[in-house]
Amino acid sequence: MKSILLIGLGRFGRHVAEKLYELNHQVMAVDKMEDRVEAVLPYVTNGQIGDSTNMEFLESLGVSNFDVCIVAIASDFQSSLETTAYLKDLGAKMVVSRASRDVHARFLLRNGADEIVYPEKQVANWTAIRYSSEHIFDYVQLSETHAIFEIEIPDNWVGKTIGQVDIRKKFNINIMALKRKGSLDMAIRPDTMLDRDVTMLVLGESKDIQKCFKI
Repeated sequence: MKSILLIGLGRFGRHVAEKLYELNHQVMAVDKMEDRVEAVLPYVTNGQIGDSTNMEFLESLGVSNFDVCIVAIASDFQSSLETTAYLKDLGAKMVVSRASRDVHARFLLRNGADEIVYPEKQVANWTAIRYSSEHIFDYVQLSETHAIFEIEIPDNWVGKTIGQVDIRKKFNINIMALKRKGSLDMAIRPDTMLDRDVTMLVLGESKDIQKCFKI
């Protein structure tokens, strides 16, 4: 369990709060709009109404006591930038800030952000890859070069074993798990049979996966 300071409770911030609640983390949620704070109270440990660009207000929250500080401010980049800088000045251990553009990310990183999240960009990438091919069911970008794809079994692989397919040797791709009706089977062996009613979770360089599965 981690203690998290979440600043900015628009749609993105609210979804973050709800997910952190599911994961059983302790969250202090902050926004200058009272209705937004009230909306997330069922999902957080504490809610505070205040302006995160006010140094005295931020200091009163005990910033250095949180494991992670998330700046989820979307509509006001100047406020996001000031909040990020103040958090670091107050001794925040980890500051994760939301950015919508690369230039915003550069400024945030220069002014105290340890990591950047791009909600719109990440969802756009997922949508483009997920719906540009009929046989991709999910996609997680791990780095600029590597990703995990959930993909259907190619017709010419059905009835073969993982050892017979041997995509690790041919394409440098690892089959991490098989998924059947929502359940994951991670006990992957060379003699595991590939059936038509399962999908695969594969890990590797994106270019190798695209080449192997003709994406």
